[in-house]
Amino acid sequence: MAEDSPSVDEASPEAEVDSDAAYQVLARKHRPQSFADLIGQEPMVRVLTNAFKHDRIHHAFIMTGVRGVGKTTTARIIAKGLNCIGPDGTGGPTTSPCGVCEPCRQIAESRHVDVQEMDAASRTGVGDIRELIDSVRYRATSARYKVYIIDEVHMLSPSAFNALLKTLEEPPPHVKFIFATTEIRKVPVTVLSRCQRFDLRRIEPELMMAHLEAIAAKEGAKLSREAIALITRAAEGSVRDALSLLDQAIAHGRVEETGADEVRAMLGLADRGRVIDLFETIMRGEAAAALGELSNQYADGADPVAVLRDLAELTHWISVVKINPENADDPTVGADERDRGRALAAALEMRALARMWQMLLKAQEEVGRAPNAMMAAEMAVIRLTHVAELPTPEEIVRKLGDGPSGPPAGPRPVGPGGGGGGARAESRGGAQAAERPTEAPRAAVAAPLIRYESFADVVALIRENRDMKLLTDVEDFVHLVRYAPGRIEFAPAERAPADLAQVLGARLTAWTGARWMVAVTREPGEATISEARRAAERAAVEAVAAHPLVAAALAAFPGARIAAIRDPVQADAAPAPDEDGIDDDEEYGDDWSPVDPFAG
Repeated sequence: MAEDSPSVDEASPEAEVDSDAAYQVLARKHRPQSFADLIGQEPMVRVLTNAFKHDRIHHAFIMTGVRGVGKTTTARIIAKGLNCIGPDGTGGPTTSPCGVCEPCRQIAESRHVDVQEMDAASRTGVGDIRELIDSVRYRATSARYKVYIIDEVHMLSPSAFNALLKTLEEPPPHVKFIFATTEIRKVPVTVLSRCQRFDLRRIEPELMMAHLEAIAAKEGAKLSREAIALITRAAEGSVRDALSLLDQAIAHGRVEETGADEVRAMLGLADRGRVIDLFETIMRGEAAAALGELSNQYADGADPVAVLRDLAELTHWISVVKINPENADDPTVGADERDRGRALAAALEMRALARMWQMLLKAQEEVGRAPNAMMAAEMAVIRLTHVAELPTPEEIVRKLGDGPSGPPAGPRPVGPGGGGGGARAESRGGAQAAERPTEAPRAAVAAPLIRYESFADVVALIRENRDMKLLTDVEDFVHLVRYAPGRIEFAPAERAPADLAQVLGARLTAWTGARWMVAVTREPGEATISEARRAAERAAVEAVAAHPLVAAALAAFPGARIAAIRDPVQADAAPAPDEDGIDDDEEYGDDWSPVDPFAG
C-alpha cells in the first residue's frame, strides 16, 4: 500500500459510497429515479401525473406485473414524489422528484424512517401487520407522508389481509400504502377494491433494445445489435433480467465488442441459424442428418434441453407467421432468420407444425425422466423425423386408390344421429329389434296405453322420464318374451337386479296412470337391446372392412383398426342431436363414451 493511501479508519464516508457504487450491478445503478426514467409504462405515468397535478392522490396503490418491470421502483418513485421538498426546501408533491433533497436521497437509499419497505414473503403473519397498524396512528417524523411499501403482498396470510382491511380503507391523511405483486389473482378482492390498481406491462422489444443500447453506451461497452437482440429475447419483457444479462455480457467482452456468439454461449443457446437447419432436416425426415446436427450442436456446448426448447419456440413462431405473415417483422429476429421463417411457413402445413409442437412438448417432459438429457433429445429427434415422413390422409387415399372410390359395398354405415347401422347405434334401434306384434287387438287396449304399441315405446318413455338406472337395466338385462300394451313378459339376463320386474311395473304405472303387469319367465327371449346394438355395430364394421380401399389401408398399416364409422354426408356437419332429444352426457352420465365396436 502506498504511504499516502488512507487507512480504513481514515476513509471518508464519501469514499465508502463511491467504492460501493463501483460494484453496483446495472439493474441497481440504472434504476429509474423519476417517472421520466420509466420506460414502457406511459398509461400509468399519465394517470399518476394527473393525480399529482390535481391533488387527487389515492391513499393506496397496488402495482402488478411480471418480474422486473418496475413495480418496486415505481413505488419508490411515488414515495419520493410525495415527500420531495425540492432543492430549496419549499417544494410540494411532484411527479418529478429532484433527487437531491434529503427525503429523496434517503428514500433512494432505502433509509428514510418514514418510508418503510416490507417483504410480505418473509413477514406473512398477522403479528407483522399489527405492528404496521400500530405505527400508522403516529404522524411522520421528518416527511410529509408516511409511506408503507409492501412487496409481494399476495404472500400475506388471510388473517393478515383481514387485519389490514379497515386501516387500508380509512387510513389517516398522513399515510399512504403502496403494494406490489406478481400474483394479483391471489390478492383478496376486498383489498383490491380499496386500492388504485396499475398493471405494468412487459417492455416491447424495440423499446428494450433501445434502452439496452443506451445503457451500454453509458458504460462504454460495445455489443453488436444481434447480441442485444438475443438478450432482449431472453429477458421476455423484464428490464431487470435484461440488465442482469447485459451486465454479464459486458464482462465477456470488456475490451472488444461482444457479439452474438458470446451471448449465445453465455445463455447456453444454440445458434438460431443452426436450430433452423435442424428444424428443416427434421421436417425432411432425414434422421441421420438430424442426429448429426444435434450431436454437433451438443459438442459445441449447446444444452440438449435448450435445443428442444428452441425447436418448440421456432415451431410456434413459424405457426404464427403462417397465420399472420406480419408477425415475422420481429426486431429481435435477424433478416436471414426472418426470410427462412417465411419460407418455412409457406412450405409447411399447419397439421405438421401442430404435430411437431405437441411432440416437442412431450419430449421436454420426458427429459426429466430420461437417464441422460442427450438421450431424450436424440429419441425425440428420431420420433420427429419418422413422423415427418408420414403421408397425409390425401396422399394415403391416392396411394391406395386403385379400388373403387365410391362408398363401400353392403350396408351403408351411419354416424351419430343415424340408424342402427353405425358404430354408435341408438337405443331406439335396439329396441325396435326387440319389438313383437301386440297380442291384444287395438280396440281392447285401455285408452292411456294406446300410444305404447311396442316395447320401443316403453323404452322411449323411460328415457323421457330420465330414469337412467332403469334405462340401463332394461337395455342390458331384459330378454323380451312377450309384449302387449300394459303387459310385459321377459327373461332376466345374468346379474339382473332381483327387483327389476317390480320396479319397472311400478314406474310404468306411475308414469302412464294405467296398471302394468310385468312378469318374469324362464322361456327364452330375444336379444337384449345392448346385444342388438353391438351386433349391428359389428356388422357395420365388418361391412366397411370388406371394402377394397379400407382393406388396403388396414393391410398397409399393420395393427390398425376401425375406430369409428361416420356418415360421409354428415362428416362436415354439426353433430345432430340424438333421436331421443337427450344429450349423451345427460343420458349416460359424465363417464359415457362411445361403445367400442370390437368390445364383447
